[in-house]
Amino acid sequence: MILETERLVLAPVTAEDAALLFPVMADPEVMAHVDAALMDDPDIALAFVEGQVGEMERDEALYWSVRTTADRRYLGACDLSDIDWRHHRAEVGFILARPAWGQGYGYEAMQAVLAHAASLGLRRLWARTQVGDNASEKLLVKLGFEMEGYLKGHVDRDGDRRDCRLWGLLL
Repeated sequence: MILETERLVLAPVTAEDAALLFPVMADPEVMAHVDAALMDDPDIALAFVEGQVGEMERDEALYWSVRTTADRRYLGACDLSDIDWRHHRAEVGFILARPAWGQGYGYEAMQAVLAHAASLGLRRLWARTQVGDNASEKLLVKLGFEMEGYLKGHVDRDGDRRDCRLWGLLL
């Protein structure tokens, strides 16, 4: 399903989006607080997106590419993943290219995702952030999420154990 806001169009990801996602996920600043490894090969991005398409086909997740309405410029991606239809819950995620930072695009895109989640009957959303990812945590708070837990050493980033915070939102 395509979601639209005043400035954005969120369209389901396709294999063609891999070439647009690759430079975002190859940017060390963007990936500094993301659980995935820094991408160094466009084929990895293609396999990553093809995996997302498969999850959507199995009704396990929804992944969107985020573009501007005006010129269809690619800004990043957002998602509802690990959807548990029985318990009406899902994880939310988002990633934006550096040029899109600080312009309210993440908030605008995620407001649309949250509204769509509610329309699907989802009642609980959750997110995970690495400690130090202040921008993502600020966005989650602005969206109404509350910090619900703390996971010590939850992520291994190149041998460095990182703590994470768990965030939740009841719709």
